Amino acid sequence: MRDVVDQLEGWWKNGQTAALATVVGTYSSAPRQAGASMLVGPGGEAVGSVSGGCVEGAVYELGQQVLADGRPVLQRYGVSDDDAFAVGLTCGGIIDIFVEKIDRAGYEQLGDVAEAIRTGSPVAVATVVAGPAKRLGTRLVVWPDRTEGGTGSSRLDDAIRDDARGLLDAGRNAMLHYGVDGQRRGEGLDVFVESFAPPPRMIVFGAIDFAAAVAKIGSFLGYRVTVCDARPVFATASRFPGANEVVVEWPHRYLAAEAEAGRIDGRTVLCVLTHDPKFDVPLLEVALRLPEVGYIGAMGSRRTHDDRIERLREAGVTEEEIARMSSPIGLDLGARTPEETAVSIAAEMIAMHWGGAGKRLAEREGPIHAG
Repeated sequence: MRDVVDQLEGWWKNGQTAALATVVGTYSSAPRQAGASMLVGPGGEAVGSVSGGCVEGAVYELGQQVLADGRPVLQRYGVSDDDAFAVGLTCGGIIDIFVEKIDRAGYEQLGDVAEAIRTGSPVAVATVVAGPAKRLGTRLVVWPDRTEGGTGSSRLDDAIRDDARGLLDAGRNAMLHYGVDGQRRGEGLDVFVESFAPPPRMIVFGAIDFAAAVAKIGSFLGYRVTVCDARPVFATASRFPGANEVVVEWPHRYLAAEAEAGRIDGRTVLCVLTHDPKFDVPLLEVALRLPEVGYIGAMGSRRTHDDRIERLREAGVTEEEIARMSSPIGLDLGARTPEETAVSIAAEMIAMHWGGAGKRLAEREGPIHAG
């Protein structure tokens, strides 16, 4: 819903009704991830995408149906279905899409949810997408310190609240399965939890020309980007327009302070571009010993890499800790320019996050995603 929330809230504020279609489940090479949304507006408008163009026409018709009769629908589109090619799902995979009517009476909390999304405040929306008719479409909005709404069952609400907060901490969307009375690992009731956590962080160490390109692509990928360098003459906001903030501080001190304050988590990526031992060795000593971090990459030639590894060993960093580092940083794309190098770094981050092999899709066997 993140991509369409402003348009949806506008209709909601004006007392108008819209249909919200959300991808709540994906299998095999589905073209979009869970949480992708599309709106069918009060005037017949179509906003957003649930499949990158594969099934939008069919979902649009389903949205018009939901607007007309008010009944939420969970619909599966898959390559194994007879209708798959008819609706356009020629890229393969299976997607489950939940379509519901949104208005002020049925979604009183939408204004608060929209504001949280805009400001980066954590909130999760848990919606019953399959189960008894009396619970279908009910939702529980879960904040770190409170909940709003409900499913009509306090036991179910309690179970959803605890599970949703765990997903919120991890920044994940998920389908959860319960018994009709709220028992975990039960059957008969499915709840989709969409988490709106603050954007993951990218911290780029080293105020060099490559850092500007990495900051720009990090912002494009949805990270909140910080550039950190100890040299104030280079660490200026004007040199890094793609960054959310530029910090003048010794890198290892800044990272240690951020970790101590709880602002480093399993989604955080660290790009060490200093390739200067006096900066990157103390920094990597801190980084490689963090209990949670999504990615640690360090720039430098093979010779710089070998020297860095030796210095880290002398500093007492273990082989297991060193193995957490991607060095030299990035995939082998033959990159030369700062912009090409930034693409190489981003490609490695994506491959490690999703378990990709970093090979050409033309050489891969089996199902592939649309991208």
